[in-house]
Amino acid sequence: MSKNLTKSIDPNEISQNKSHGLASMVDPQNILALLPPGSFATIENQPNDLPPFQVISCKGGRCWVRQQSWGRYVHWEVPHNRLKSA
Repeated sequence: MSKNLTKSIDPNEISQNKSHGLASMVDPQNILALLPPGSFATIENQPNDLPPFQVISCKGGRCWVRQQSWGRYVHWEVPHNRLKSA
């Protein structure tokens, strides 16, 4: 068996490497939920009596949504950060 496989790891070395992770660079407030086409989402400040919107597509921070009662070809463009998964 190779000596490299049985080498123990120094705990101080592990803690030093953790500071270089990408997780510290990500701000949790800027993470947006994945909204795949066909999913349903609500808009911030949406009234309770309005049903969720169906997501048509999202690209470049913009999403196209529709209400099922609007018909197939009527869409509304909304900033992605204003939507929440329903």
